[in-house]
Amino acid sequence: MGGETGHDNRRELARFLRDRRARVAPEDMGLPVGPHRRTKGLRREEVAVLAGLSPTWYTYLEQGRDINPSPQVLDSLARVLGLSEDERRYVHRLARTRPGAVDEPVMGDDLVVRLVEAAGQGPWPLYAGNRYGDVVAWNRAAAEWYTDFGRLPDARRNMLWWLLTEPEARRRLPGWADDALDVVARLRTAYPLLAGDARMSALVAGLREASPEFRRWWGERHVHGPRLRPRTITAPGLGTRTFRLALVDVVDSPGHSLVFHLPAPDGREPGSPD
Repeated sequence: MGGETGHDNRRELARFLRDRRARVAPEDMGLPVGPHRRTKGLRREEVAVLAGLSPTWYTYLEQGRDINPSPQVLDSLARVLGLSEDERRYVHRLARTRPGAVDEPVMGDDLVVRLVEAAGQGPWPLYAGNRYGDVVAWNRAAAEWYTDFGRLPDARRNMLWWLLTEPEARRRLPGWADDALDVVARLRTAYPLLAGDARMSALVAGLREASPEFRRWWGERHVHGPRLRPRTITAPGLGTRTFRLALVDVVDSPGHSLVFHLPAPDGREPGSPD
């Protein structure tokens, strides 16, 4: 799978660079904009010159050819294209196509199930997920604030599927669009590690077909890594509360994360039950 993954990542790197190049206004880079300019954003030659690269070599990179950009070259392109830190890391991850350069495959779920059982005795939601967005373990509070994951079919016990296709998700999350986009952007960040993986390909294809929002956001190539962020949830009988989500990677089970919900100070909305 290493060669296939490398090929897929080169193609995604090419698409990502083309997409971000089209978003850079030439005037912001001090370049003249004449009436006959037909290229949206920067031209390839302009990116190459600004990054100190050969225009031919950069063209090959945007064509997805089998070339190996150095970390310094990728950082230079990130600077020219105005990439965020998460986007800069994303292009570095896409360029790591050597066999063995990615993490080990996802291990079994037994460890994270036990971790959730041990740490999830409190009143706040806790669930464990993997790189595909599957909810592999959850505590009682997560079922109360989100949904009864145990009642979902195995193939749909997935945070992306729940957020993007279940009307219940939009009712329970007042900031639904921001929450859903955050999860989609994290899937995109994990994508290079599993670009040649049949399960990942099927997941993306299924979501593209089922959700117009996913189709649009995936095409826009939003990327960012996990970080502490707020999420407001409204649950029947529990009221509305804002949590701070903390994603903690499970070192001994690569590909799994625990999603802790830390109650934000004064996080309960006015009028909610005590």
